[in-house]
Amino acid sequence: MTDETPFGRWGTVIQPGEGRGFWQPLPSRGFVEVLLDPTNSPYDGFSCGTQTLPPGCHVREHGHERNHELIHIISGSGRCQIEDAEHRVGPGSTILFGRHARHLLENDGTTDMTLFWVFMPPGLEDWFSAIGRPRLPGEAMPEPFARPDDVAEVQARMRFVAPKPR
Repeated sequence: MTDETPFGRWGTVIQPGEGRGFWQPLPSRGFVEVLLDPTNSPYDGFSCGTQTLPPGCHVREHGHERNHELIHIISGSGRCQIEDAEHRVGPGSTILFGRHARHLLENDGTTDMTLFWVFMPPGLEDWFSAIGRPRLPGEAMPEPFARPDDVAEVQARMRFVAPKPR
């Protein structure tokens, strides 16, 4: 039997360090590894990867007009907010952010928080690429850096939901 796609008939396996890596700007810092997306998978309905947030770092409040986001905490601890509801999260916690739901994730612990994310339909990998810097496995973390000047344009293009007015 022959493969029906360049990725294999039944799927593919991505080993640690084989995904596309991106250092993230403040306030997230840390890094992301995009493991599967439509460019390296026979499926085009999702993308997935890992993200590591150092202590004191967070993913800013935002939402997605067209996407659902699923997160599973592998290690570390912190807090998650979905609209006005706050939750403690730690290893084994699973979070679902539905379309339009404003959410944030913060590492308020003392060790790195590592999470596995699934984005449906795909697109989060484009965000990480647009705002981040390429990362090679084992590379030392760079000095903190700011988001790009065009971040608002990138968010609009990717149909992000803005944070609530404060």
